[in-house]
Amino acid sequence: MQFMDKIKKWIRFIMFYCFSCLYSLKYPMKDNKVCFLSDVRTTMGGNLKCVYDYLEDKEFERVIEFKADRRVRRTFKDKLKLIYNLATSHYILLDDFSNAITFMKVRKGQEIVQLWHGPGAFKKFGWSRANNGEDIGSIHRGYKKYTKATVSGQGIRWCYAEAFSISEDKIKATGFPRTDDFFNSQYIENTKQQFYLEYPELKNKKIILFAPTYRGVKVKDANYDFSQIDYSKMYEEFHDEYVFIIKWHPALYNNITMGEVDAPDLSQYGDFYRDFSSYRDINDLLIVCDTLITDYSSVVFDYVLLNKPIIYFTYDLKEYTSFGGRGLYFDFEEYVYGKVAYTQDELFDAIQCNELMESKRAVFYDKFMGECDGHATEKTCHWLFGE
Repeated sequence: MQFMDKIKKWIRFIMFYCFSCLYSLKYPMKDNKVCFLSDVRTTMGGNLKCVYDYLEDKEFERVIEFKADRRVRRTFKDKLKLIYNLATSHYILLDDFSNAITFMKVRKGQEIVQLWHGPGAFKKFGWSRANNGEDIGSIHRGYKKYTKATVSGQGIRWCYAEAFSISEDKIKATGFPRTDDFFNSQYIENTKQQFYLEYPELKNKKIILFAPTYRGVKVKDANYDFSQIDYSKMYEEFHDEYVFIIKWHPALYNNITMGEVDAPDLSQYGDFYRDFSSYRDINDLLIVCDTLITDYSSVVFDYVLLNKPIIYFTYDLKEYTSFGGRGLYFDFEEYVYGKVAYTQDELFDAIQCNELMESKRAVFYDKFMGECDGHATEKTCHWLFGE
């Protein structure tokens, strides 16, 4: 079965590449055309939206090629449209990897730009995982086709150069566009007002946002050890004062919705547990929450800009960071600007503590987010489009 799957994949690759070559010969590349490409979303959001909106009153033709999940197959007609848009776009912008980049023929002068979906550099990805001892199989070859990539701080350019297997001079620290909103006090106030208009029942509650990354070697295998949370005890301890909002990683949430992973049924706890995984943009949730619980997720980088308590629930730290595990770019302690909990009891204590750790927060910001200043979208677009 695996052999046949490989044959089918090669057939798809050859067909895609042949049509890509044909369209490159038949149609000219348009200097002002920008293709926004994602295999993990159906709606515009994140860094892609920031750039898309910035170009609205500029003389650019913007096209969108999105699909919800990499396992979703485009129809033949949609695939031809995708190939045409890729072949004729001067700029192709991504915020995650896409197999279409591997399959396509890159034209002379074409810009394949990775804006990535998370700032900072936490858990290893791409070619950085090649020597971790993990059984990850093949590594996405489209990474090497990137002509440019942006990052949130100067000190992490090397991490992305290693992950994409491209030279460091192709990586520029322009900041992270979606964090611009965190520097806009009116935006923050409007976000809170809109959120509580939609969810008035949460207005008089403190909000714990639980947003861990997934476990699993590959995205398609994304899972989580749900048993690490004592949901009954959490409810007993905090339901009077708090509401517990869950935001599963998109890869894990896709597996949950597709029936590949069984998430716990928390309906017995009334409105204490609220699943906001379908809430596409996490920025709003970071703004309204009072405390964030996460682990090795890149959300720690966005969150540092909001100056609120954070808890790292890293029950599997040794396994996750050791040889054969996912691995981190820096020592775990360099990512910490809040309480670390390894057990359920430590997690409860950390929630009640609400410690900010100001000095660690400042060091963290300088190292990972130093170019995030409220003007990242403008800096990114100036670098990409020469304006």
